[in-house]
Amino acid sequence: MRKLILLRHGQSEWNKKNLFTGWVDIPLSYEGIQEALQAGKQIADIPIDVIYTSTLIRAMQTAMIAMSVHRGGKIPVLHHKLEKDQKDWDKDYNPNVDKQLIPVYEAWQINERMYGSLQGLNKDEARRSFGEEQVQIWRRSYDVRPPNGECLADTAKRSIPYFEQEILPHLKNGKNVLVSAHGNSLRSIVMKLDGLTKEQVLKLEIPTGEPLIYTYSDGVLKRA
Repeated sequence: MRKLILLRHGQSEWNKKNLFTGWVDIPLSYEGIQEALQAGKQIADIPIDVIYTSTLIRAMQTAMIAMSVHRGGKIPVLHHKLEKDQKDWDKDYNPNVDKQLIPVYEAWQINERMYGSLQGLNKDEARRSFGEEQVQIWRRSYDVRPPNGECLADTAKRSIPYFEQEILPHLKNGKNVLVSAHGNSLRSIVMKLDGLTKEQVLKLEIPTGEPLIYTYSDGVLKRA
């Protein structure tokens, strides 16, 4: 059986400050680094063949820190999207070394939900400004967007097709996959995998730094 590991990034500096983060590219806090290390220890004995992260540094950091304590002995290598005249600039030509590398692909499609005009605002201050009920609707409704931002349905429209077209084929080809991403992009993927309704997914919480592991067998993904 192949394994799919979904990992929400560790606590970021803005998570710590209770700020809406979205696409603002904020790194992990010290606590988030520790969460990533702990997550790595939990998956240290699961062979990893390919890694996907969002384009945001907190997800990339989490993947790399988690893999730093992996016991497989392989090294993750980020595959950049280079300009046409830079083709193969990041290619290694040593077949012996190549066997010891794990390809890492970054994708904006699994970035966090974009929170629009809320990005950078303190969540408690936003509640005082807009009202607790309105902020809760923006945060937890399925199809209501915050000002100039995305709703969960918008996030699902980009994350689920990307998962099905780019990530799922690796599992079908017998590979184990680690996906390091965000609360809302992973919620939308889990909604698809677990067959959750729009109402059920609103109650789904994905903790930072806690791996969710699925097994893939006979075309079916199941929570381990």
